[in-house]
Amino acid sequence: MPAAAKQLTVIVAVDGLEPSALREMQPYWTQGGLRTLSEEAYQTSIAFPHWLYGGEESLATILTGRYPSEHGVCANYAFSRATRQVYDVFRSDRRLGIGTADSYTADALLVPTVTDRLRLTGNTSARIYAVGLHPSTAVMLGGHGANAVCWPERNSRTDSMRWVSTSYYRDGLPSEADRINISGRLGAIVSREWTPSMDINSYNHPTDEERKHPFAYRGADCFFTSPNANAAVIDLALAMQSAYRLGQQTFNDVLLLEMTVITPKTAQAQILSAEQEDMYVRLNSDLGLLFSQLEKRVGKESLRIVLIGLPRLGTNAARLQEWNMPIHTFNADRAVALTSSYLMAIYGHERWIDGSCGPSIYLNRTLIEQKHLSLETFRRQVADFLMEFEGVRYACPASEAYLHPDMMHSVHKRYMGDVMYMLQPDYLFMDESVRVPFFLWSGTPISFPPALHSATEVSEYIL
Repeated sequence: MPAAAKQLTVIVAVDGLEPSALREMQPYWTQGGLRTLSEEAYQTSIAFPHWLYGGEESLATILTGRYPSEHGVCANYAFSRATRQVYDVFRSDRRLGIGTADSYTADALLVPTVTDRLRLTGNTSARIYAVGLHPSTAVMLGGHGANAVCWPERNSRTDSMRWVSTSYYRDGLPSEADRINISGRLGAIVSREWTPSMDINSYNHPTDEERKHPFAYRGADCFFTSPNANAAVIDLALAMQSAYRLGQQTFNDVLLLEMTVITPKTAQAQILSAEQEDMYVRLNSDLGLLFSQLEKRVGKESLRIVLIGLPRLGTNAARLQEWNMPIHTFNADRAVALTSSYLMAIYGHERWIDGSCGPSIYLNRTLIEQKHLSLETFRRQVADFLMEFEGVRYACPASEAYLHPDMMHSVHKRYMGDVMYMLQPDYLFMDESVRVPFFLWSGTPISFPPALHSATEVSEYIL
């Protein structure tokens, strides 16, 4: 990965950014950062070849090009045999927090990230700074060898927001972050009121409540799920770029930023409210400001931009953790595979299951009929087998689905498979088909990659 002379690479990871939402919101963008990327950048959507829990495992895969079995970040939390407790894999008592009582490190990451590899190829003079909204994301973006990373934290004593960091990185808290803290500029951004940027009826999905009372937020309570968070990240990023002259010397400098489209009332990635639409509208404007400022300062030919989505809402794990809810996941694909193996052991090596969708399993009725076997026997055997899975609350042949009070209002006969099942209330379906957007833009001609499909493939094209 040779270093380019006088280059600034900006990597923006956006929590909850979803491909279908980008397509839906594109008519709103007459100009702005997302508009520029949609028209000029290489773009694709990438999937993850491993389980997702809504934590940093997705970002680790993108930045390293490795699987969790290699990079070590399988989730944000792990179980300790020594203490018999669940712990945050990024927290560390071996380092000190700067401006905070807690310290976070990238020690859980067992392989180099793209910026670490930049260091390993001899670019020791490159300046690498990461600005996150959450400490775990900040250290993942910074990798092992960043100059500094920082994230905003609420001071419980003064109820004010401030930029904080960790002594894990050589430069500690960036001086510009400290200046912003002292000047009160971050507090001013936090206190901005967020209201609709357009007439409420101009949005595609305003809820009935929003039509009556358009959303309005202000203050630290909603900061991390508002456009103010993105504005604060950009404010610090531009301040550091100016102070450290990133991209203006003969090095390959890197800025890594976390932004968000998650809103206070977001329950899923699909856009279902004006509040969510407005987050995308404002993200487009904020990115436009960032890109235009950087282009003026370093020159278009020295700028490279990468935008990626983070599937924070895939299982809603992070949100449940905030409320101390137990989190368990159920892998439907693996359950179907094991059920298929079970049927093969009994009836022979044939394709006895056609597929599954949601809580339905569809048997290969044609094959069962050709073999002169009983469909009802198959249904009962599959239901009984599923009942042995941890997390399955109830399984039955489709003909019995309406007999269960919790299932009868949840299924329609048009979409029912041969066997239906439902999970325990604290279990969630594990989605292995989540896809996130990936954009790569450069001010100079580059050889764009072939079609990318997996998160493990994109790291070599980022720098």
